[in-house]
Amino acid sequence: MIETRRAVAGDAAELVRLRAVMLSAMAGQPVEPGPWQQEALALLQTRLGEPEPVMAAYVVDVPGGAGLAACAVGTIDVRLGGPANPSGRTGYVYNVVTDVAYRRRGYSRACMEALLGWFAERGVTTVDLRATGDGEPLYRSLGFAPVSYTALRLAAGRR
Repeated sequence: MIETRRAVAGDAAELVRLRAVMLSAMAGQPVEPGPWQQEALALLQTRLGEPEPVMAAYVVDVPGGAGLAACAVGTIDVRLGGPANPSGRTGYVYNVVTDVAYRRRGYSRACMEALLGWFAERGVTTVDLRATGDGEPLYRSLGFAPVSYTALRLAAGRR
């Protein structure tokens, strides 16, 4: 059995490190260090220490060592309700990553299952995510399915 735990503010630096691992894998090259890391660190330190959190991260520690082997991070957003989700409480999963040395051991699955349990405990019945090709089989096996709308993004300065 894989042991997961809920991350605390003291895990923020390792969560940022794992985010760089994920972003590098998605880009096919190492991501540049920069201000994004300090912003992410500050946000994680604040959000993971809140008494009534709307963000949670579940992690697997490096076996027999220091640091994190894997994580899954998610937030709760309150949107206008609708027929399929009357409360409007919607989860969003991001930053699911396992360090290269620890892949193919079920760590991301264990983190995801713990995070989905956290959402369920808070009455969140709809959870969204964006999947890479590598991650899609895991998410589908957990019950995620394609939705019928197109995701679009507006980035500042592109208008």
